Amino acid sequence: MVSADDGTIVEGTIVDVVGDTVIVDLGCKSEGVVPLYEFDDPAEATVGKVIDLLIEEAETRSGVAIVSKEKASRIKGWEKVVSEHMEGDTVVGRATRKIRGGLLVDIGVPVFLPASQVSIRRVNDIGDFIGQDIEAKILKIDKARRNIVISRRVLVEEQREEQKKALLAEIEEGQLRKGVVKNITDFGAFVDLGGIDGLLHVTDMSWGRISHPSEMVAIDQEVEVVVLKVDIEKEKIALGLKQKTASPWEKVEDKYSVGSRVKGRVVNVVPYGAFVQLEEGVEGLVHVSEMSWTRRINHPSEVVAIGDTVEVVVLGINKDKQEISLGMKQTETNPWELVEQKYPPGTVIKGRVCNMTNYGAFIEIEEGIDGLLHVSDMSWTRKVNHPSEVVKKGDKLEVVVLSVDQEKKRVALGLKQLQEDPWQTTIPDRYTPGDIVTGKVTKVTTFGAFVEVEEALEGLVHISELSENRVGQTEDVVKVGDQVEVMVINVDPRERRLGLSLKGAGGEVVTPAAPPVEAEAPAEPSAGEPAAEAPAEEAPAAEDPAEESPQAEEAAPSEEPAPQAGDEEDGVTETAGEKADL
Repeated sequence: MVSADDGTIVEGTIVDVVGDTVIVDLGCKSEGVVPLYEFDDPAEATVGKVIDLLIEEAETRSGVAIVSKEKASRIKGWEKVVSEHMEGDTVVGRATRKIRGGLLVDIGVPVFLPASQVSIRRVNDIGDFIGQDIEAKILKIDKARRNIVISRRVLVEEQREEQKKALLAEIEEGQLRKGVVKNITDFGAFVDLGGIDGLLHVTDMSWGRISHPSEMVAIDQEVEVVVLKVDIEKEKIALGLKQKTASPWEKVEDKYSVGSRVKGRVVNVVPYGAFVQLEEGVEGLVHVSEMSWTRRINHPSEVVAIGDTVEVVVLGINKDKQEISLGMKQTETNPWELVEQKYPPGTVIKGRVCNMTNYGAFIEIEEGIDGLLHVSDMSWTRKVNHPSEVVKKGDKLEVVVLSVDQEKKRVALGLKQLQEDPWQTTIPDRYTPGDIVTGKVTKVTTFGAFVEVEEALEGLVHISELSENRVGQTEDVVKVGDQVEVMVINVDPRERRLGLSLKGAGGEVVTPAAPPVEAEAPAEPSAGEPAAEAPAEEAPAAEDPAEESPQAEEAAPSEEPAPQAGDEEDGVTETAGEKADL
């Protein structure tokens, strides 16, 4: 029987190893058994070796004591650690295994290293530390529970604080320093200089364009950087990698003179243009307006794509802002420089109607060159309110060039000029004062009625020429659609006006118009309001009586020239103004 009490540590001698069991002599003719797995190395279990054992149960029915080598070693190790160390001391041990919340580290006894205390930086897998020797500080010793908590992080922080003080005392702007990349973000990389991290911003990594810092550096990579700026108070250091080499912008003006042609690669496309790399670190912008002389480009992607090699002309350089303006269209001849030479005024050409506006139609003369056919240049006699009354989109027309403005990139075209002006030839011969003619009332206004005496030729019967009696409203005498006999009282070729008189021809309506339909006889709009829609053949209504009074006096029986169709209308003034703007 063992003379020692349960829970005491005694020495035992190995006398035999049977399978997975080690038999030990405890003295006093007593033996104990120890599981082989309690030995770190089974080869250590050799006959004759003396080992420490913990008596767990001295008296058993079999007469063999239950002992534990592992528990004895732990107690002996605990006593040694507690006797040699206290909280705050630095210890070294090997990480043996990963447990919930941290690692077990053997410093003579297993101690706990929490995951949060492993490093000052985030560790993806603390299991990577298993098998490594770890230097740490003792945070807490719980003697009652025989538990010790250690921290590697606290020790590292203390060491870095000393390194930081030393580094800040000697670091200067412009120095070359070596460091290790510890973290990478979208905006840059943090480099450990030894005690403090410096920021290597993505814009300071390369003179060229990079999408992400990971294209230049990797975690744990050692790099040599330039110290760009040091803020001692905030303990911030800005670093640069590209500054180790000269900026390509230093000699950019010599290499890429204004007006020179160069080739480059499209590296980015944005709504307002495309960036072209001329060399590593030197990019220029081709604005969307500098891509084509003639095409209207809504987005640069219609012309170029990332990766394209393009030829460009250097338009301007701002070295301070590191900006270069480039042009693509300048590599080609400006077609507008040849327009006046190819299409001098008087040239008859054929073109296609490619677009229409309220004031005219645009005719494509050649690819990218359009000319304007204004409504006032569509007919000598007809009052054209909208180009759709004469032409349609897609029509092919023969027109004559009236003028070319190379500076404003404008070509004025004419349709009526292909024929002689009837006001200068046939109309004065066909209509002389005193002639009686028959026509149709096409429009009724506050100052009179317009009568069509032949196709596309109208004359004005002023309200004073409707009747011998005083007329309050034109509609009291005539209506749109009435067939009337009128007398020609004035023909003015210069102003293109035909003055007519109903009372001079007898003052009677030959054929009354059909019963009026409201849609065909819109109400007169008030002054300043838009006129109601009329058929294409009719001129818009809405004249201001105050503006008509001078023309009314001209159309009185004084034989002065009467206003011609549409001269009092707002539409004429607007059209003329639009043409002047063009």
